[in-house]
Amino acid sequence: MTVELSITTNFTFLTGAAHPEEMVERAALLGIEALAVADVNSVAGIVRAWTQAREIGRLLKERARVEAAEGPIGPPAPAGHMRGPLLTCVPRLIPAARLVLCDGIEITALAATRAGWARLCRLLSTGRLRAGKGACDLELDDLMDGAEGLELLLFAPPGLAGDDGIAPWLAVARRLARRFPEQLALALDPLYDGRDAERFDRIARIAAELGLPTAATARPLMHHGSRRRLADVLTAIRQGCRVSDLGRAALANGEQGLRAPDAMRRLLGLHAGALDRAAEIAARCRFDLGELRYEYPSEIAPGETAQARLARLAAEGLCWRYPGGAPDKVRGLLEHELALIGKLDYAPYFLTVRDIVAFARERGILCQGRGSAANSVVCYCLGVTSVSPEVGTMVFERFVSEARDEPPDIDVDFEHERREEVIQHIYARYGRHRAGLCATVIHYRGKRAIREVGAAMGLSQDLIGALSSQLWGFFSTNGLEERRMREIGLDPRDRQLRLTLDLIQEIIGFPRHLSQHVGGFVITEGRLDELVPIENAAMEDRTVICWDKDDIDSLGILKVDVLALGMLTCLRKAFGLLKLHHRQSYDLASLPPEDPAVYDMLCRADSIGVFQVESRAQMNFLPRMKPRSFYDLVIEVAIIRPGPIQGDMVHPYIRRRNGEEEVSFPSDALGAVLGKTLGVPLFQEQAMQIAIIGAGFTPDEADRLRRSLATFKKHGNVSEFRDRFLRGMARNGYTEEFAERCFSQIEGFGSYGFPESHAASFALLVYASAWVKCHHPGIFACALLNAQPMGFYAPAQIVRDARAHGVEVRPVSINDSYWDNVMEPDGAGGLALRLGFRQIKGLRDEDAAWIASSRGNGYVTLRDVWRRAGIGAGVLARLAEADVFAPLGLSRRQALWEAKALAGDKPLPLFAGDMEGEGIVEPAAHLPEMSEGEEIVEDYVALRLTLRRHPLALLRPLLTPGAGDGASDAGR
Repeated sequence: MTVELSITTNFTFLTGAAHPEEMVERAALLGIEALAVADVNSVAGIVRAWTQAREIGRLLKERARVEAAEGPIGPPAPAGHMRGPLLTCVPRLIPAARLVLCDGIEITALAATRAGWARLCRLLSTGRLRAGKGACDLELDDLMDGAEGLELLLFAPPGLAGDDGIAPWLAVARRLARRFPEQLALALDPLYDGRDAERFDRIARIAAELGLPTAATARPLMHHGSRRRLADVLTAIRQGCRVSDLGRAALANGEQGLRAPDAMRRLLGLHAGALDRAAEIAARCRFDLGELRYEYPSEIAPGETAQARLARLAAEGLCWRYPGGAPDKVRGLLEHELALIGKLDYAPYFLTVRDIVAFARERGILCQGRGSAANSVVCYCLGVTSVSPEVGTMVFERFVSEARDEPPDIDVDFEHERREEVIQHIYARYGRHRAGLCATVIHYRGKRAIREVGAAMGLSQDLIGALSSQLWGFFSTNGLEERRMREIGLDPRDRQLRLTLDLIQEIIGFPRHLSQHVGGFVITEGRLDELVPIENAAMEDRTVICWDKDDIDSLGILKVDVLALGMLTCLRKAFGLLKLHHRQSYDLASLPPEDPAVYDMLCRADSIGVFQVESRAQMNFLPRMKPRSFYDLVIEVAIIRPGPIQGDMVHPYIRRRNGEEEVSFPSDALGAVLGKTLGVPLFQEQAMQIAIIGAGFTPDEADRLRRSLATFKKHGNVSEFRDRFLRGMARNGYTEEFAERCFSQIEGFGSYGFPESHAASFALLVYASAWVKCHHPGIFACALLNAQPMGFYAPAQIVRDARAHGVEVRPVSINDSYWDNVMEPDGAGGLALRLGFRQIKGLRDEDAAWIASSRGNGYVTLRDVWRRAGIGAGVLARLAEADVFAPLGLSRRQALWEAKALAGDKPLPLFAGDMEGEGIVEPAAHLPEMSEGEEIVEDYVALRLTLRRHPLALLRPLLTPGAGDGASDAGR
């Protein structure tokens, strides 16, 4: 058995020069049967290596199956095709980490058992939680506390071969040997400096003195020696210097790659037996990451199981959702879904999501679930979603099925202003030892790669700037266009520039560091820090794990996305205003359905501020789409996306919808899949069904196709399925032209494909926001302004649109405004929108609160505000610049003059005796009046909007002679 016990991947950031997948693939080619990915104080890259090993195993099985049916097809390729370099084995991954202690001692800890993995994770968590983001503070005593289930590989210092100053290291080695006599080995690791034979001899002597075995490892930094240059670039970036200044920090040669067994034996010489001892250690390490996948919170209640609790809550929700009694169809669907959930033991997952949503509802936080299983009867009854199951046409098994063998995925959007309450509730309920946010891996992309590699290679800042601003978008698999380089004055034949561009191309896709995911929570039944290490995030009161959502998906670990959505904040505030002013109580599920007036408004593209359909592309599409039902909105949300657009799905759908093109299907089977979208695939689920029904994909193959279509798959590649798809379609009798067109449309999803379940959830928010805008434009504008920043449109555009809908908008007033924008009686039986202090640039809500609470019966003078509200002269100046003192009879300049007179922390001597309105009064200043144009400019400076005329109205007589002075444009 040939093994490698200490691999460093590029998840030892800016050090390792190979992806975990590349290491596993190379090991399979070299015949290495087991390997340990051991990044420095981290297990961040282990899941990717494990996933790649599984993929190689699947490829070899597929090859054997095809050869059994069709005869030899040649050796399989590691990249997913059926031909290529020979894969000789399926490497077994040994989860590990290289522990670098504070005193410089290095020990690779290999998880031999599940208990060993738990111990390793807790050890790393201890060091990570002591330090700031990205750092680890581990000491020897932390390891001495226990290493149950771990195999330990101690590394000697680099200068061992000719330096006797190793007494401190020897003392540590003796201490570890006494503490872990059965678990510890000394590593025989080459330095490739010409003195390895001497080094091996001395390590062997020390091992004999300590009574320890030796075990060999090449300690590779890269999968192949060709990455040596990139390894030096990474070192230069890490050290903040040029490659030319690295000195001894640069690799002496390209030998520190993954080595074939025979090459390693030749290198070890008389010590080749250390390879056999390494194999013995690997044989004792039987833990597999797949054992981690079922540790969900039980979510049981006293006296009932999780499944019983779920059934009870669903039944209660059914009565809540259908006070007059649920239809038989809905009851049947609920029973079917509950049976499937029980069979697959997913009840705890649904209960976790339900409990989080229940907390939000108790706090009055608006939320809406979406995702693979969210638009189901179960989630509708649990309150996770407000989309009625009678609206959609989704099949529950597409999301929760035995074939997929993974938990469903539910994302829950919360109000963006209050999501932190939900996050802290999750930490409080489950404990930080049971809940943590996923990581997001920040990869090198064009501009950052150009900046950092260019600096490391010694390019001038001018040249880096030119590359970054002009050429980053040209990087692709085909390289950089030489013509474009010449256009900006660069010589494509320059050796240094060419080398730099090659290295930039090579580093793109490399992970650079870990960041915090926007809201993906992992929640466990037991200790999370025994499943995966926990560390501090950059944000206060946040702890995260080192795996991203792709890794979580690969392991099948529960993840709940707690996301933020600005439109939910807007709608919650709008519902509050409706209840306050109109005594109407609405939520997402109780709005009047299928209102013709709402669809009429959308058909006119009157959708400024409406969720998802406010972009110019959507506003252009709405009059062509002419939505008349909720499902039309589902399609509207899904179709204007990069995937459908690039897949040429938009125009065929519109032509068929408008009767300009016949709706036809190549077969009845595909007609059942594509009927609701007129034969044009618009959703990810349809792409999967086409692959299964039309091309004969298995459910597993279709699921891999789905993963490659998913938006979060940074490295997804739909094209690898092309040959398989076209062959399958031809075998089932479909024409080549139709198959090519189908795959082209499906491939468009590789850019961005939308699942039907997500589209349905978003469509509900489209309808809700459109309904409020249609029937209560003032309240909609008020709520939208109070939910800023969000959406496409600035406050000025929102206000202008509200006025165009007949809403009276009143300016910010020192005596009438609050922090938020409010609705107030307009004196004619309606409501007017009063702008709030939040519209003033640079004003704090704390100052606005003092102004409102100290107002009493109103302020009479500017100095009343200063004296009673206790705000500083600087704040008064901001208020004056926003013209809020106009109701007091003060112009903008007069108010600013008075505010400036109060400058400083204390009153000026001129006003020192003026406590109750008595004292010396400064003579009135005669200030020139501002012109209308100046007032408009100052409005935009202070408020970013104006209620006066549009700026272009002042220029209309000059731009269009004879058009008048534009007075009629006051409300535009």
